[in-house]
Amino acid sequence: MRFGGRAKKAGKRYLGVFSLAAMGIGSMVGAGIFALLGEAGLLAGAASYISFFIGGVVALLSGYSLSKLGARFPAAGGLVEYLTQIYGVNLFSGGLSVMLYYSTLVGLALVAKAFGAYAAALTGFANSAQAVNAYAVGILLFLGLINFRGVRRVAEFENMVVGIKVTVLFVFVIAGLITLKPGLLAPVLYPGMTPILFSLAITFFAYSGFSVITNAAEEVKNPAKTLPRAMFLAISTVILLYMGVALAVYGNLTVEQVVKANEYALAEAAKPVFGMTGFTIVAIAALFSTSSAINATLFSVTNISYELAKNGELPAAYGKALGQSREGLLISLLLIIILTLFLDLSQIAAVGSLAILTLHCVIHIGHFKVIHKTGASPWLLGLAALSEFVVIVLALYHLSSASTMVILFFAALIVLSFLSEALLRAHLKREIKPRFHDRFLDRLKEEVRTYLKK
Repeated sequence: MRFGGRAKKAGKRYLGVFSLAAMGIGSMVGAGIFALLGEAGLLAGAASYISFFIGGVVALLSGYSLSKLGARFPAAGGLVEYLTQIYGVNLFSGGLSVMLYYSTLVGLALVAKAFGAYAAALTGFANSAQAVNAYAVGILLFLGLINFRGVRRVAEFENMVVGIKVTVLFVFVIAGLITLKPGLLAPVLYPGMTPILFSLAITFFAYSGFSVITNAAEEVKNPAKTLPRAMFLAISTVILLYMGVALAVYGNLTVEQVVKANEYALAEAAKPVFGMTGFTIVAIAALFSTSSAINATLFSVTNISYELAKNGELPAAYGKALGQSREGLLISLLLIIILTLFLDLSQIAAVGSLAILTLHCVIHIGHFKVIHKTGASPWLLGLAALSEFVVIVLALYHLSSASTMVILFFAALIVLSFLSEALLRAHLKREIKPRFHDRFLDRLKEEVRTYLKK
């Protein structure tokens, strides 16, 4: 099955609902579901599937808000464009946009490291840091090359890889549900609602990649219809997948076994069903998942940096054309490789995820300022903002109790982001003008004039 389609004019807005959904699924189903099952089990235990469901509902509400903004203000920058449209081009929106860029780089480095760990384990070098780094850098360079060839190649890669990994995971889920032991999922084993809510701070991270869909808004023919449909399809599919995986894992292993396996819990859960062959197949699926997430997120971060460069919030070099992409992709790749090779990303990556949650919440609150333009439901926007805020509070509480360094890292990220923005503005010595005020109407008028000429 081939996802998506092409518009009549090749190279212009040819992505369809399924191609966009595939990119969203590819970004979401990355390292998260493979690494977070054990972490979620520490708090929610066998009730982790409930946490994944609630996290998915929060993601759906957030996706609704972002898709409405994307349909009204279709731009490659996605969240960056929405911050500009809502708050104007100033230090506040610029600092938050730079924070988004930095946190995305950290997230990409973490996923690359996860790919390297799985690849090293499968090839007999599980304890070799050099092998992990070599595989991580190798996949970054390979997928960077695909991104340099343009959005069409990115979408084609996602269409292929997403189909493979989702198929493997759904086969695992079906087999796991057939063989599960109901006693392992008995409600009497659940830890209570409070730990489940605290685990939400972890499980929501597994959905955070859905915003990549908004970065392709300029590449679709009818964003007003396509974006919301793609967002709903992507997140709904991942909710079903995550809940199924959680049920299959905790229905075949005890909580203690899942927590012990931790980062490879999903592969460990395949052993009772398929033996070592299943372990290997699921581990390979992890490689597909992490590579797919890197591919989709590289596309996203390139568009984010391009938008920031056009607004004057990053150096102009980020916006210069290079191949079918931008120089920003090359710069970002170099930064990600440095982060991958030299930093311990476990705590810093949690801070990056917290930063993205904060950005989402700020955007949902600000969405009310332009709600008359987007036509969004105020009730759904309110729920989106409130649910994100609750997740942030839970995340801060959980992470601060686990390590106070997380709070310090988060504060440092905020300071670095706003300092970078302030220094760049001082260097430019000019007030940056908004790139556009109502691109959607301008584009619509242009298309109407073209149609009338025909």
